[in-house]
Amino acid sequence: MRSLCTSILLAAAVCAVAASSQAAECGNVTIAEMKWASAGIAANFDKFILEKGYGCSVKIVPGDTMPTFLSMNKEGEPDIASEFWINAVRTELDSAVREGRLIQAAEILSEGAVEGWWIPKFIADANPDIRSVEDALKHPEIFPVPGNPSQGAVFSCPVGWSCQISTSNLFRALGADKKGFQLIETSSPQDLDDSIAAAFQKKVGWLGYYWAPTAILGKYDMTRLSFGVGHDKAEWDSCTSVPGCARPQVNSYPVSRAYTIVTKAFADRAGPAMHYLKLRSWDNTTINEVLAWQDENHKSNEEATIYFLQNYAALWTKWVPADVAEKVKAGL
Repeated sequence: MRSLCTSILLAAAVCAVAASSQAAECGNVTIAEMKWASAGIAANFDKFILEKGYGCSVKIVPGDTMPTFLSMNKEGEPDIASEFWINAVRTELDSAVREGRLIQAAEILSEGAVEGWWIPKFIADANPDIRSVEDALKHPEIFPVPGNPSQGAVFSCPVGWSCQISTSNLFRALGADKKGFQLIETSSPQDLDDSIAAAFQKKVGWLGYYWAPTAILGKYDMTRLSFGVGHDKAEWDSCTSVPGCARPQVNSYPVSRAYTIVTKAFADRAGPAMHYLKLRSWDNTTINEVLAWQDENHKSNEEATIYFLQNYAALWTKWVPADVAEKVKAGL
C-alpha cells in the first residue's frame, strides 16, 4: 500500500512540475488588439485559450496594422498579432519571416477577408438568372432607388473610404448608368448598414458594396455576385483603386489575407501553445455570427469570446488537446 501511495504522489508531483514548466515556457505574453471588431474578438479569444488552457499570463495591448508590424519586427513586441491583414506589408513580412524575426502561424480567416457587390439571398433565390453583377444590372426594377423606383440603385461605401473609389470606378466600367442605375454614396457605415436593414424589412432588392467578416452579414443572409473576371492586380493598382481613373475596366476585388503573426522569441518559448496558434482558424460565417450576436446584444470583445467558446465548442476543441479543452471549459 505504501508503495502504491508513493507512486501516486510521485505521479502527482511529476504532473505538477510539468504543468509548472508549461506555464513557465509560455510566461508573460502580449497580444495586439486591432481596432476592428473581428480582430478584437480574435485577440481576446487567444488570451482566454492561452491563459486557461496553457497557463500563460496574457496582457492585451492596443494595435494597428503598421505600428504593430514595425514594433514586432524591430522591437519584438507585442508577442502576437492574432488577426493581422498581411496585404499591406507582404514584402516586408516575407523578409522578416525569411530572416527569422517573425513567424507566420495560422490563416485565422480561412476564406480571407472578402469584398464585392452583394444582393439579398431572398432576391437571389427568387431570381436564379442573377448570379453576376452583369446579370443584376439587367434588372434595375428589382433594385430600386429608395423613393424613386424608376431607377435602380448601387450602394457604395462611405465617402473617404478606399472602397468608394473602387466602387465608383467599377460602376463606370460596367456602364451601370446607361443601364438605368444610380450610384448611391452613403454618408457613414451606419447609413450603409441601415440601407441593407431597410431592404430586408421591406423585402425589396438591394445591390451594392459590402465586405466580410462583419456583423451585418451575420444578421442578413446575402449573396456575393461574380464580376465575371478574375482579380487583375496591375489594373487594380493603376486604375480601379485610383480616383477618377479615365478608362476603368471591369475587375474583381482582391481577397485580403489575414494571418496570426508571432515573434520568433515567443515561438521559441511557447511550447504546446504554438501548436494551437498554428491550427486556430475560422470561416467568415462563424465570425459573422459571433459579430452579429455581439452587435445585437451590445457586448464587449471579452463577452463575445465567452459566447464563442460556449456555442462553438465543436469547432475550437479541434485546435487543442483534450486536456487543454477541459481546462478552457472549466474556466468558462
